[in-house]
Amino acid sequence: MNWTFTIGVASTISLFLPVFFITALKLTRHKSFLALFVYYVSVVVYNLLTLQIIGVSHDVLLYWGLANNLLDAPLMLYFFLYYSSSIRFYRRTRWLIIAFVTFEALVIVIKGFNSNAISVILAPGILLTLFYSMRFFAKHGKLAIRHGKATGKAMIAAALVFAYGCYGLLYLMYYVFKVHVVNGVVNEQYVDDTFLIYYLCTVFSSLLLTAGIVFESKRVHKLNELKVTRKELQMIYTNAPKMATPFRTAMLDFEKEHWN
Repeated sequence: MNWTFTIGVASTISLFLPVFFITALKLTRHKSFLALFVYYVSVVVYNLLTLQIIGVSHDVLLYWGLANNLLDAPLMLYFFLYYSSSIRFYRRTRWLIIAFVTFEALVIVIKGFNSNAISVILAPGILLTLFYSMRFFAKHGKLAIRHGKATGKAMIAAALVFAYGCYGLLYLMYYVFKVHVVNGVVNEQYVDDTFLIYYLCTVFSSLLLTAGIVFESKRVHKLNELKVTRKELQMIYTNAPKMATPFRTAMLDFEKEHWN
């Protein structure tokens, strides 16, 4: 057992935490969190295969890794729909997902389902995810600091900024500068070092993401309770006889009296 394997196991455990809490807190009912759930399940399985905790053939490991990379950007972009504050943003993001999936399909048709295709697809995928996460971190980070609101969203966005910032650096090291190739030969030690950096980044980002999910779940459940209450009140006052003073006006009058 070496450091890479040990940190890899720690990374896998940390990656499982978002999966566990999304399930335990019943967030899979929301499509955005379901996309995040599917992404992390896929990465957990890939880690288990890479560490050979689950023994499979080389081909299975290769194709799982390729599929995992293909799902990365579309699933993360779909998760970002949770941050949508307008129908315009929601529609644009959905069209962006469709465009990116089409781009992936075209690259695979041209280059085949292999690492060459993935090297082309990963770059714009990482950049898009990093751009969105930075945008939302800047927005919700300010709200969290100034008003104590949106803390969960800010933490989730911060975790993704850190994760995809690291993934961007690893992409440059592995695919652009190819530091693991020395005199035309793959240096296994450099490959292990790359995985070690990946695992360390994953541990930190997954822990921060998990904390963000726990914070955000409280807000989600409160909003669900408000929706249920609103529907119940709507049913009651739709079927009730007309009052001399509308319900909303009466509520406002009561609030004014209470303030005075």
